[in-house]
Amino acid sequence: MSPILGIIASSNFQSVTNSYASIATANGTGSSAVITFSSIPATYTHLQIRGIGRSTSTGTTISIRANGDTASNYAFHYIYGDGATAAAAGFATQTSMQIAYTTSSSSLADSYGVNVIDILDYANTNKYKTLRVLTGIDVNGSGGYVQLSSGLWQSSSAITSITLTNSTNYTTATQFALYGIKGA
Repeated sequence: MSPILGIIASSNFQSVTNSYASIATANGTGSSAVITFSSIPATYTHLQIRGIGRSTSTGTTISIRANGDTASNYAFHYIYGDGATAAAAGFATQTSMQIAYTTSSSSLADSYGVNVIDILDYANTNKYKTLRVLTGIDVNGSGGYVQLSSGLWQSSSAITSITLTNSTNYTTATQFALYGIKGA
């Protein structure tokens, strides 16, 4: 055996562990526009929600709230493009962050909105909470878009619950998963 390989083989290397831990999953019911993750433990550094979604009607906007807060403590902005045009907007003093999407099952067969939502430092009680979101929709080859968003919940409280409220009911094909991200 090579001396280098012998040194490496005898070294005490730390094994790489999974940085993401599954906390909870939720599915649409077809009769509710609300999905809530509650009793979120404060044992991770960040959170991530991954989801695919469809609406039972034409509404497609998902509003995100933390800890049931319905006051005007949110802000968000986004930039999106559809391959031909791009647009951007920002909003302050809002009652939720509208930065994720589903598709409409009534007009887009087998099409879904896809979302990855990162919630940074969710348990830190010394700062406001920020979100970054990558979302997109493919309309079965006849259009679609991708959007990058960020949001702010102006509270230093630790996040213990997250509510994802759609414009209309989620279909039963809608799935969201909440993950905890371990720190370094």
